[in-house]
Amino acid sequence: MTVTARVAAIVFVATYVLIASEKVHRVKAALGGAAIMLVVHATAADSAFFSQESGVDWNVVFLLLGMMIIVGVLRQTGVFEYLAIWAAKRARGRPFRLMVLLLVITALASALLDNVTTVLLIAPVTFLVCERLALPVAPFLIAEAMASNIGGTATLVGDPPNIIIASRAGLTFNDFLVHLAPLVIVLTAVFIGLCRLLFRKAFRYDPERAAEIMQLDERAAIQDKVMLVQSLSVLGVVIAAFVLHPVLHYEPSVVALLGAGLLVLVTKITTDDALREVEWPTLVFFAGLFVMVGALVETGVITQVSQAAAEATAGRPGVTAMVLLWASAGLSAIVDNIPYVATMSPIVADLAQHVPGDPNVLWWALALGADLGGNATAVGASANVVILGIAERNGTRISFWQFTKYGLVVTVVTVALCVPYLWLRYLL
Repeated sequence: MTVTARVAAIVFVATYVLIASEKVHRVKAALGGAAIMLVVHATAADSAFFSQESGVDWNVVFLLLGMMIIVGVLRQTGVFEYLAIWAAKRARGRPFRLMVLLLVITALASALLDNVTTVLLIAPVTFLVCERLALPVAPFLIAEAMASNIGGTATLVGDPPNIIIASRAGLTFNDFLVHLAPLVIVLTAVFIGLCRLLFRKAFRYDPERAAEIMQLDERAAIQDKVMLVQSLSVLGVVIAAFVLHPVLHYEPSVVALLGAGLLVLVTKITTDDALREVEWPTLVFFAGLFVMVGALVETGVITQVSQAAAEATAGRPGVTAMVLLWASAGLSAIVDNIPYVATMSPIVADLAQHVPGDPNVLWWALALGADLGGNATAVGASANVVILGIAERNGTRISFWQFTKYGLVVTVVTVALCVPYLWLRYLL
């Protein structure tokens, strides 16, 4: 390992410690770490800002920007209040029933949309319904971020790493649906059971507030029916374009920006009002994080770690799949899974040619580890970071360790359940 690679690794670890300790705001830590990476030449401007392999993933940044604008316009129609009252009434004011309903919706939506878009849509509803029922919102938001990562594992479009894997391995939307969706259904059911235990203190039932909710008419919450129709029409087109990505070949970021621009154009909302809802600190944090991880890619740190894991398997399919699964889960907990999968894909492609049996088992192990490992820490997945940003903006601070203490349990359980699935279906 070169001196620059060692310095890059030290800077990344130090920045991560600062983020985890919360002695420095995560945006300051990420920007500071990115600046040091540039100063020590662990990465350069061309690589940091323009490289697809090791630069800022502008597709993620602009996807977030576009969807934040769309969500901001939707918020002004009153539709989130409508959905909050509807969900609370369907759950009859029972907190755990409410969480189950929200988690199922989140997991299903994340399979069709990307998981970041899903949490952007579900979080405002969660804030409102928890306020109505006097429930702590943090457990619901944490659980929804995790449900989005689990649900997004099921399809090609649900999580960005799956798109990278599909491109490299020649897998289709139906391949992911057939091979991963059955397992994701099981994982979602197990996860809901875990939530009953992990967040049991949050399920405080208030009969009076529940009775008040049951008396409300959700239709009265709609404030602007014309804007609602316009917003839902644009959102419907955006969602359809997301799902039809394999056919239309428009990147989700392009679709989101076009949708946001069209919505601002056709509605009476002002540009200032539309941009006011954007979570700018979250976007800046992502940019800094991408630069830091890109420096690890540029200096070969991630490649060396990945190759060491691959070499340790000695070409045995079962061992290779298990190492891939657990190593991917562990690494995706501390680095963004997009550059990790981009770096690991050529290694897996090479291994798949030399490992006997079904070569696709290695791709499924990589996808499951990278997608589910994102639940382990507060910065392990894009959806987690977005949830923390939304919570902070709305006056509810979710600390790194508050998220991570639950995330580690969920990750270990869900990844462990992948082991018998991979063995029974592909390796025996």
